Amino acid sequence: MIDFHLEVRSGVAPYMQLVHQVRQALRVGMLTVGDQLPTVKEVVAKIAINPNTVLKAYRELEHEGLAAARPGVGTFITRALADHDLLAAHEPLRRELRDWLAKADRAGLDADDIEALFTTTVRSWKG
Repeated sequence: MIDFHLEVRSGVAPYMQLVHQVRQALRVGMLTVGDQLPTVKEVVAKIAINPNTVLKAYRELEHEGLAAARPGVGTFITRALADHDLLAAHEPLRRELRDWLAKADRAGLDADDIEALFTTTVRSWKG
């Protein structure tokens, strides 16, 4: 199950942060068709967010065709974003990335430094 979190300083609306996290989990195969999203009550308890914000995120996912609500049961993933042929490559790449992150940590970079380095490098990569 997905473990939502909020970045208060991100400048991104909280409901969109939840939507982005679901999309990301779908892209890397952490969520697949049929998986249940946490209930609104569970999300509210975990990250202290307004229930209407969670509902808005779930409605957006429904609008995009990624999830569907089943009244009285929950909200379920209805469409995958992961390319199954590429998912096999994820684990070796994840191990390499963890090694790289450990090197960055030893070099004294904190999470914000690492994120900035990664983001700027990705943006300039194919630019």
